[in-house]
Amino acid sequence: MGSAGRRKGLAVVRERGFSLVEIAITLVVIGLLLGGILKGQEMINSAKVRNLADLSSGVSAAYFGFIDRFRRVPGDWDARQAAQAIGVAISGGGNDNGRIDNDPTSQPFAEPNALWEHVAKAGFIEGAYTGDRGVPTTTSNQTPLNAFNNIVVMGRTADYISANFASTRLTLVLGRGVPVDIAQELDIKLDDGMPGTGVMRLALDISAGAVFGEIGESDAGCHAGGAYDVSTDVQDCNPVYLY
Repeated sequence: MGSAGRRKGLAVVRERGFSLVEIAITLVVIGLLLGGILKGQEMINSAKVRNLADLSSGVSAAYFGFIDRFRRVPGDWDARQAAQAIGVAISGGGNDNGRIDNDPTSQPFAEPNALWEHVAKAGFIEGAYTGDRGVPTTTSNQTPLNAFNNIVVMGRTADYISANFASTRLTLVLGRGVPVDIAQELDIKLDDGMPGTGVMRLALDISAGAVFGEIGESDAGCHAGGAYDVSTDVQDCNPVYLY
């Protein structure tokens, strides 16, 4: 067979690449997908911030609403008298001295835990709480949990003494497990955006000796140089609100 015959027997294979139009369309689709993912994440983060903000305002409304109705501090009120006034059985209570005591040398969670039982059974918040005096856990049904399944506690503490605050403050601990960017956005939404000033702050660093122990502490990596350190992506911050 001649060379011409051999050429006829060979299949001609032509490789075809992507055109500029196809590449452009692919890039547009990828951009839309990435934009949707980022937008979705932004919406999720905003929802979590709103959840924590609503938790703070809801607890405040319940606490002061209870005082307005009964002229007693929830949690501090004697259990027997609270039961008579509210009209249901109450297991937790305090010494009725007009404030929530949480003496770390005795039972620091007795009155803070009773607070949730009082306001819930009076109809100011949803939930069924035991009023048990022990250290609360995420499964003990003694306290509410935040959106990250961590303990919320409220009580008086001298952990945040400064020139602008009295020696003790009524403090709402919104719970650990909050990502640093969420904590920062919450602070911006409710206060001055700084972790160590104003009424919205970060809890004391871990092992700093907070009145509520680990429940009232925050990962030290959440802040640096007096600001939230979002570059660390720490996931265990703990916002607190001071009254």
